[in-house]
Amino acid sequence: MVDENSTTTRLLTLLNVSATKAGKKKWEPYVPADKLNKRKSVRLVENESPVVKIPQDARMTDTDQAQETAPKEEEAEDTKDPYEQHFGSNSVHLGEAARLSVDKRAWNSQKSSRGRLGSTYEFTPEGCDPGPSSSRGDAILDRLKKPLHSKKNVPRDQSDLQNDLLSVLSTHRDLYLSSSSWETKKSTREAISLHLFNHITKKRRRVLKNNERISNATKAGNEPPEDVQDQGFTRPSVLILLPFRSSALAWFNALTTHTPSPEYQIENYTRFTSEYGLPSGAIDKLATAEPGTYPQDHVETFKGNVDDNFRVGIKLTRKSVKAFTEFYGCDIIIASPLGLRQSIQKEKNADYLSSIEMLVMDQLEALAMQNWDHVKFVLDHLNKLPKESHDTDFSRTKPWYLDGHSEYLRQSILLSAYETPETRQLYNASLKNVAGKIRTDKRWPPIEVPAGIDQNFVRFECGNPKDEADKRFNYFTTQLLPTVLKSAVQSSNTVIFVPSYFDFVRVHNHFRKLSVSFTVLSEYSTNQEISRARQAFFAGQKSFLIVTERFHFYKRYKIRGIRNIIFYGPPDHPQFYSEYLSYPFLDDGVESSDITCRVLYSKYDWFRLERIAGTEEAIELTKSL
Repeated sequence: MVDENSTTTRLLTLLNVSATKAGKKKWEPYVPADKLNKRKSVRLVENESPVVKIPQDARMTDTDQAQETAPKEEEAEDTKDPYEQHFGSNSVHLGEAARLSVDKRAWNSQKSSRGRLGSTYEFTPEGCDPGPSSSRGDAILDRLKKPLHSKKNVPRDQSDLQNDLLSVLSTHRDLYLSSSSWETKKSTREAISLHLFNHITKKRRRVLKNNERISNATKAGNEPPEDVQDQGFTRPSVLILLPFRSSALAWFNALTTHTPSPEYQIENYTRFTSEYGLPSGAIDKLATAEPGTYPQDHVETFKGNVDDNFRVGIKLTRKSVKAFTEFYGCDIIIASPLGLRQSIQKEKNADYLSSIEMLVMDQLEALAMQNWDHVKFVLDHLNKLPKESHDTDFSRTKPWYLDGHSEYLRQSILLSAYETPETRQLYNASLKNVAGKIRTDKRWPPIEVPAGIDQNFVRFECGNPKDEADKRFNYFTTQLLPTVLKSAVQSSNTVIFVPSYFDFVRVHNHFRKLSVSFTVLSEYSTNQEISRARQAFFAGQKSFLIVTERFHFYKRYKIRGIRNIIFYGPPDHPQFYSEYLSYPFLDDGVESSDITCRVLYSKYDWFRLERIAGTEEAIELTKSL
C-alpha cells in the first residue's frame, strides 16, 4: 500500500530540489510561443536525416504544435470516452475503496467468455463498480483504424480476434493472454499496437487542446484555466518489454502498419532494421531451413537477431514516427529487461519510467528462460516518483501522479505461450489496475507422445512450496535414483532432464559423489563440451547424461543413445517432453518396450503437469491422497 506521508514528503523534496537547482527555469505565467509559420519540411529518407534535437523536457515543443494541430472533428471533448474516464485528471475508477481492495488483493472474480479470446477469468476490486466489462466498438479514432480495416484477404478468425482484443483493451483493464499461439501473434501485435497508438494520440490531443485553451485565455487577458492537468512527470507513457531484438523489430513493424506512407514519415527506419535485424548478407539458417528441419516454436522464437540487450525510444507525432529518440523525448520505450536494467543502473535512476500508463510484456515464456530477476527489477522501478524534475510543469501534472497512485491506473498487457508460477505471481501481485484484470483460461489436452511408451508419474508429497526443492532432491536421491542404480538396464543410456539450473547444480554435485559415469549439458556448455558429451553418451562411455531445460531451449539438439528418461520435474515447455520421448527412435531397432520414462512431480508442478498430461488427468494426479 502507498504510504501517503512518504509520497508527500518525496514530492515536496522533488519540488524544493527542482526550484533550487542552478540553471532551472523560474516558474512564470504561461506565455505562448510564436507559431512557426515557416517550418522546414524534411522528406523521408531511408537513412537518418538531420532533425531538430528534442529539448530535455520534451513535453510538446513548438515544432510539435505547429505540426500537430488537431482536426476539428477530433477537438470536441468526450467525457464518456474510455480514455478520459480512465486516464483523465479525475479518473472514475480511482477511489480509496478500490485502492484498498487492490492492496489487500481482495478481488471479485467470475468466469466469462470473450469471443475469439475464449474462456476468461475476470477480476474486479471488491466493493467497486469498474464500469462496463466491454465497450461499444473499440474506442479507436476513425483515422487511426483505417489502415487496419483497409487490409485485404485477412482471415475472418484473425479479424474477429483483433476486434475482440480491441473491445477488451478499450475498457483499460489489464489483460493476460496465457496461451498465446504463434499463429495469431502477428494479428495480436497489430491490434495491441493500434490500441497503444490510439492512447498516445488521445493523450497528445488533450495536451494540444489545453495548450490552445491557455493561449486563448492569455490573449484575452484572462486567468489561465485551472483544469489543464493532462501530463505525467515525464513523456514516455508506453513500455514494451521483449526478449530479443527480432521481437522489437516485429513490434516496430506492427506499429508502423498503422502509419502508412505518404501520410506518415518513418524516420530512421533503415537504421532500425539494420540494428534489429540480421547483418547485411547474413543467412538465417532457421528461417531458410526446409519445413520440419527444426521445431516450429524454435524457429519462431530464434529466427532473426536474438541479441537480448537493447533499448530504444520511439516518438510519435501526427505525421511521423521517429525511432532512436532519447528516452525523455519519446512516447514508447521498447527494451529487453536486461537492456533496461543496465540503463537504470548506469544512470542511477529510472525517472523515464515514472509515467508509464501502458505496459506490454510479450513472449513471457522466453523472458522466463532468460533471467526473471531482470523482469522483477524493471517492474520494481515502474511508476515511482522521479528523483529529478526534468523541467516538469507540475501545474499540468495529473493529480493521481502527484499522489503516487499511477500504478493503480496503469494498464498491463501480458502475452505468453503458457503459464508458469512466475507469470501467475506477476499477474496476481504486480497488476494493480483498479479497473480490473482479465486472464484467459485454457483446457489443455494431453501432449502427443510415441505410442506404447510406459509413462510413470512419480509423486512426492510436499505441504509447503518453500520446502519443495529440498523435498524433491531428497526423494530423488533416496528413493528414485537408488532404484534406478539397482537395475542393470536402467542404469545406462539414461537421461536426467532438469528444468531448473539451481536443481541441476544440486544433482550434478550429488553425481560427483557417486561411483557412476556421467556427463552434463547446460546452457553454459561450450560447443566443444557439447560435442564431447553427446558423443560419449551415444557411444556408451557415459551411463548418465544430465541436461537442463535451458540447454534444450537454446540449442534444441537431438540426443541419440537414450533408452531411459527421468524428468527431475515436468518441463515448462510441453513439446520438450514429447521430443525427448521420441529421441530413442533415432536409433535403429528401438521398440517402445525398450524405453522407460519417469516424471517426478508434486502438486506445485500443476502448470507444467497440466500441459503434459492434460487438464483432466492433471486434476487426478494432483488430488490429495
